[in-house]
Amino acid sequence: MATQRPEDIPSPHGTSGNAPLELRLTRRFTASAERVWRAWTDPQALMRWFGPAGTQRVLLAETDVRVGGVYQVGFVTDDGQAHYASGVYREVEPQRRLVFTWAWRDTPDETSLITLELTPAQGGTDLAFLQTPFVDQATRDGHETGWAGAMDRLADHLASAV
Repeated sequence: MATQRPEDIPSPHGTSGNAPLELRLTRRFTASAERVWRAWTDPQALMRWFGPAGTQRVLLAETDVRVGGVYQVGFVTDDGQAHYASGVYREVEPQRRLVFTWAWRDTPDETSLITLELTPAQGGTDLAFLQTPFVDQATRDGHETGWAGAMDRLADHLASAV
């Protein structure tokens, strides 16, 4: 029977085992912190923008925005695939900070933590996005592509929102 050495076991801390793999994105939106916050926490707003580039439609957006509250999102991409994720809110500071767990329905054991920090800026709001850990570099890179597209969709939503 073959045994696995510790270095052979996938780690959420990447290949080095020292620092967790993380994803950091920053964006400036030409909208108030209140509008950016609402876009992330109001199910009706999420239905208008959530998902990566190539999202055909949002299927599901449910939020219970309080510490310990649960959210669910789902969307269909251009390839016809439905994707669902859910998690629990860990920190809720309206218009400033939102921290929540993130897990895909298909891989519920691969939970990460997302932190959104909103800072008023000249002409809008800066959003600092952090997600960590990831099981491997490929998963991290896939999320980077997805979230970058989602941020573009969010910018379009905020630009067109009344």
